[in-house]
Amino acid sequence: MSTGTMPPPGGGTGTGGGAAVTRGPLRGAGTLPEGAGAPARARRRRWVWLFLLGWLAQVAVRVWLASGQTMPIAIPDEAGYLFAARVMTGGADADLSYGTVYRGGYPLLLMPAYWLADDPVTVYRCALVINALVSAAMLPLAYLLLRALRVRPRWSYVFGHVTALLPGVVFYSEFVLTDAVLPVVLLGWLLLVHAWLKAPYTKGERPSRRVALYGVGASLLVAFAYTSHTRGAIFLVVHGALLAVAVACRWRHWRGAALAALVAGAGTAAGTVLNHSLLPHLYPDGDNNLGGNLARRLTTSGGLGWTLSLGTGQVWYQCVATGGLAAVGLAAVGFAAARRGTPGRLRALALAILAIVAGIAFATSGALPDEYRVGNYVYGRYLACVTPILFAVGVAVLLRASRRTLLSAVAAAVAVTVLAASVVRWYAGDRLARYTFTRYDFPETSFLTWDWSSFRLWDATLAGLVLLGLAVLTTLTRRRWGPLVLAGLLATVALAMSYTATDRIARPSVRSTTAYTDIRGSADLEHTRSIALDWNVPWTVRLSHYYWAWWGDGSLFNARWTKPPQDVDMVVLHWPKRVPPEASWPHGAPDGWKVVDSRRSPEGDWVAFVNCSALGAGPGGPSIHGPCGDR
Repeated sequence: MSTGTMPPPGGGTGTGGGAAVTRGPLRGAGTLPEGAGAPARARRRRWVWLFLLGWLAQVAVRVWLASGQTMPIAIPDEAGYLFAARVMTGGADADLSYGTVYRGGYPLLLMPAYWLADDPVTVYRCALVINALVSAAMLPLAYLLLRALRVRPRWSYVFGHVTALLPGVVFYSEFVLTDAVLPVVLLGWLLLVHAWLKAPYTKGERPSRRVALYGVGASLLVAFAYTSHTRGAIFLVVHGALLAVAVACRWRHWRGAALAALVAGAGTAAGTVLNHSLLPHLYPDGDNNLGGNLARRLTTSGGLGWTLSLGTGQVWYQCVATGGLAAVGLAAVGFAAARRGTPGRLRALALAILAIVAGIAFATSGALPDEYRVGNYVYGRYLACVTPILFAVGVAVLLRASRRTLLSAVAAAVAVTVLAASVVRWYAGDRLARYTFTRYDFPETSFLTWDWSSFRLWDATLAGLVLLGLAVLTTLTRRRWGPLVLAGLLATVALAMSYTATDRIARPSVRSTTAYTDIRGSADLEHTRSIALDWNVPWTVRLSHYYWAWWGDGSLFNARWTKPPQDVDMVVLHWPKRVPPEASWPHGAPDGWKVVDSRRSPEGDWVAFVNCSALGAGPGGPSIHGPCGDR
């Protein structure tokens, strides 16, 4: 992307004989392939249908994979966004005090699910359909990016599909997480800010309306990202820096930059107001102060070691999870930023991408508490929003670079991957084997090592590099159908990763969590207007109860120090070992309170009591299941 193009590292433009090599100048992201005498309108209509059908196919893949999801399992994240959207549509509160603050931007997209349904499972499934509709937009956006990288239209479309099928794009769309939409938001921002920067400009000339809209659109997207997740703060800082550089380098008129900055500022302010409005409903006693963690980590030597090594682990994960293609893309972007002859606008965009990668990796690592799990040291979800961009750049290098340039880029990618793995091993050591392995944290690497019970650093590294070698060999053949074979290889691996992650991680978690927490058959949850949870019940179980008791305001108390509240409809208490369920209420339950359900499970043991008087059991009252109906 110099004035619209990212060249491969080394300045190569391709070698003869390659089907995907483009020698001529870029003719625009929407350029149509040469038609054998077909009218331009017919060709345009054909492309419209291709994108529409392709988008629907991408939506269908996501809906199919998510068809078994009926409740949040990525807890507390999913629960936080669901409850935020519930509050925003006038629903019940849920006490998530002392936890991570989940922002209100992404829940804005979920609000239609609450307008269409009133029970938790239907709302949840509608939210996943919304995810699929947004996430599938990766196809046209990836196409535009690949066209800007001078990949031919037909191959841009094919590899646009491959990019949209990456597990980091597809798998997380199966959950109510910002990661379902952030990759689309970030790539949309990059394309808009690129269009804004590259538009022709003459000193003193007023910006055109279209150019102004590019800047405004990019600003709205970063404001939405900021309102949705703390990673959006990195996007916002980088966006502001690009606006300032554009004015300083006279790439854009100051009025256009000021308009974009004003929109970004206004959107950020509105998002801040929205997020603050949620705090009393979801965090009445405060949060876990991740900002304090980050400040401590950045001001101590031990904290800096933690931050830098964990951030390196995040980079390693993206390199391996994409079969080395993201590593090739990262090397290409780094070369574009460092090369002396790189045009200014391209250098600025390359630096912006590198800043986002580093900012996300190190800021999230610095803020992360030590949870004694392997995912502290190697984790893929935070950088998944950048992965499609790096992957697409890597694909462009494979398709367009000369043999010498390609091998140089691959060598750099291998070096980055192995060095990052070495840093992870050096810092984490045997904690990679001793700490808790959470399958959800490793959808791609578990597939690469075919092991869903433990983490294998070097096996995953080797498998990722073998995939990269296969991709390079496919490319170096330079046969006519070489790009198609490459696309087939990458798409097959991506789909297999998403399918196995769904089959071995997502669906078993839904089944087990439902079995541990679902009390719809025991209690009249629709008439339960308030529920209090004991802090000593594990948080995964607590938040699941909030979910099932969809219509009730949720509150929190600590039964060790506080008597269970009696002005609620339901109380869920920790169930001590070797005592009957009724004995879990300290000094015995008051009159009118009955045990409605109890479970012992690997996630934690609990007992649910209902206030039969408050629920109106008896003649004329609502139908009450269990002991209340037998009074």
